[in-house]
Amino acid sequence: MKNLLDRIRLLFRKDRESYYLLYPLLGFLPRDIRHYKMALTHSSRATGSKRKLSCNERLEFLGDAVLGSLASDYLYARFGKEREGFLSKARSRLVCRESLNDIAVRIGLDKFVIADELTHQHNSYIYGNAFEALVGAIYIDRGYDYCRNFLFDRVFDALADIESLLVSDKNFKSRLIEWSQKEHRQVSFVLCSEEIRPDGPYFVSDVLVDGVIMGHGEGFSKRESQQRAAQEALQQIKSEATK
Repeated sequence: MKNLLDRIRLLFRKDRESYYLLYPLLGFLPRDIRHYKMALTHSSRATGSKRKLSCNERLEFLGDAVLGSLASDYLYARFGKEREGFLSKARSRLVCRESLNDIAVRIGLDKFVIADELTHQHNSYIYGNAFEALVGAIYIDRGYDYCRNFLFDRVFDALADIESLLVSDKNFKSRLIEWSQKEHRQVSFVLCSEEIRPDGPYFVSDVLVDGVIMGHGEGFSKRESQQRAAQEALQQIKSEATK
């Protein structure tokens, strides 16, 4: 009934095509498209004197909080026999940047994100960040219940292999540190360089194991460069272990 009323209202809007475009993704019609346009706009494409206020960074902050709450709600109901430790770890993996980026691509959100071409190519978390911002936009536009329905019905339940997503650990830095503690090895991350490019800051990091460089990584955030360096180090450690 609510969607019917929204459809009637849209008949009198000149920009109604933008509203209908998001319907297959959201499962409902937005009331104020401006929130969603902002959620899908990366800072590399923001313009005007208030550039930082016209991109999705503020909505990302809000969506992160709403998403964390609803992820806890979902996991508590889905895994009724699991203890707090499992639920905490599952939530961390479900809302980490790598998982959110994967989810965003699976639901087709990547096709809506507005960013410079270089940002699309090099920022591996751009879609996950936009997903958080989208949740923030839904919260402002429609409220908590709509966020819950969107996440439960169209995202979490739509992932048939959510269990495998929860048990997979893509936090390579954390895995490397855990390995080093178990093996009594010394691991350190070194920021090799940081520069400002036209499409944003760019970082280069190395990871050393007992003083020896084992991995090299680059990215549009310090975290991203360290994650890639740690991933390379883990691959090298695995390769040496099989020799």
